[in-house]
Amino acid sequence: MISVESLSYAYRGASRPAVRDLSFTIAPGEVFGFLGPSGAGKSTTQNILTGLLKGWRGTATVLDRPLEEWGVAYYRRIGVAFEVPNHFLKLTARENLELFRSLHDGEAERVEDVLALVDLEDAVDTRVAEFSKGMRHRLTFARSLLHRPQLWFLDEPTAGLDPVNARRIMTIIEDRRRQGVTTFLTTHNMTVADALCDRVGFIVDGALAAVEAPAVLRQRYGRREVRVTWASDRGPESAAFPLDGLAGNAAFLDLLSARTITSIHSQEASLEDVFIQVTGRALT
Repeated sequence: MISVESLSYAYRGASRPAVRDLSFTIAPGEVFGFLGPSGAGKSTTQNILTGLLKGWRGTATVLDRPLEEWGVAYYRRIGVAFEVPNHFLKLTARENLELFRSLHDGEAERVEDVLALVDLEDAVDTRVAEFSKGMRHRLTFARSLLHRPQLWFLDEPTAGLDPVNARRIMTIIEDRRRQGVTTFLTTHNMTVADALCDRVGFIVDGALAAVEAPAVLRQRYGRREVRVTWASDRGPESAAFPLDGLAGNAAFLDLLSARTITSIHSQEASLEDVFIQVTGRALT
């Protein structure tokens, strides 16, 4: 769906490129995440691939065609939800979406249906100026769905949302994946990335440090051991045991039979732990 090779871009007057020598692919139906701190180059990469930035170097093929050869037809096939909401504040939610719906000449969703997806159906005729920040964010997300895009660009899709609405957005992304939609999302939220992404790319200072499935990264950089916790007269106690040879580990087996076990956890790394190990940077 997307193939990028040696992609670089520098903003005018900048001392170094915003992105440098990026190479990656995104398969049809995949949810691919770009993970990194603010200023890492995530949004710049998306802005190039959505046609908002010109003057980049390298090659980029999207939907089987070089990016620079696409014209207006490109925007009938991609959906974009920016991190910062951008709406006509004096218009209602319905009027905003009807306006953008009218820009597409193909099939489109009903305004009421996409608003219901993000729990805004009761605010359909409310002016957007009266919306909270989270409501505006959800309206931006709903707008990106109107024309049934094949390829979806999402910039921090759950930023600023309460847990219930963040979960709702994640469920919609999962549903679209099952329908064959390809999603390229940027985030610095490792929980979201771990839950949603088939593969992730770690980007720092405009360069990719790793591209892999989250589970593979967590196993590769985690500790091969399990930690067992049990109840005792002194309170909770715990011990760690190597995964290798665990079935024949006498101390582990004795503990299971002699103690009241409260938990057993493998010690795989979190995705944030892996990011720090690979890049030497925190997600700030």
